[in-house]
Amino acid sequence: MLRRREFLRTTATIVIAGAFTPDALAKILKSSHTNTSKIHDDHIRDYLHKMRNFNRFHKGDICLDKRNFKLLERCITRLKRLEVIVGHGNFHLLDFDDALIYARNYSQVGRFTKEELDFLEMIFYEDASQYGFLGEKPLNNLTNRMNKKEIIKVPHTGNYVYKGVPLEIYKKIRRDVGSQAILISGVRSIVKQFMLFLNKAYLHKGNLSLASRSLAPPGYSFHGISDFDVGQVELGSDNFTERFIGTDVYRKINELDYVNLRYNRDNLLGVRFEPWHIKVDS
Repeated sequence: MLRRREFLRTTATIVIAGAFTPDALAKILKSSHTNTSKIHDDHIRDYLHKMRNFNRFHKGDICLDKRNFKLLERCITRLKRLEVIVGHGNFHLLDFDDALIYARNYSQVGRFTKEELDFLEMIFYEDASQYGFLGEKPLNNLTNRMNKKEIIKVPHTGNYVYKGVPLEIYKKIRRDVGSQAILISGVRSIVKQFMLFLNKAYLHKGNLSLASRSLAPPGYSFHGISDFDVGQVELGSDNFTERFIGTDVYRKINELDYVNLRYNRDNLLGVRFEPWHIKVDS
């Protein structure tokens, strides 16, 4: 396992802006019923500023050092090759152990090296609060396997949802909102979450804090057990931006009393506002 001093570098000794540690912010989240507009603490305002400007570099962000950024680049390249081999849809459901088997058996992908595996393990098992993500971790085992019998593919979307409560909520949304509501992201395996999170960090020079403001680190995503994203037909990738707020689909979803968002505006979980991300307590 890589040593943390070799793994991370930071421009400040405190992860969250000001004097608040991740634990302190988590306690505020659980205990505070105050409207954020009334919160006068400078540190909280700094934190909210960071969330509202989630895609920028901020003082205190945690970044990979040069050595580990190169490992990140190698892992991303291998994961992208792997997605081509197994297919985009199957990649959503690919377990970690199976990913290693595919990589080993297909020369187009290539076996993950020990250094790369150590890097992936470090990313998975590192406490994400160290770089600002304060959400729960529903999947604690890197080799967690999905039960494919519990998952169903939604026609014309290329995505999957869990049967039971998630599927029933999606069906109700489609019934109450109409056919303009579409599943834009559903079940994601740990491997898929690795791809999304690491690619975001790669595009921003290894900034793990910035990546975690938009994407849950692997193991921390509720897409792995229940949640799904809903968007407007034909809006494309803009469904994952605040343009979605201006759609009829969002307006109608916002009026449904059985729909809750995982990451509301100005949440204290270290995550940007995600109006498309449906929270499912299954």
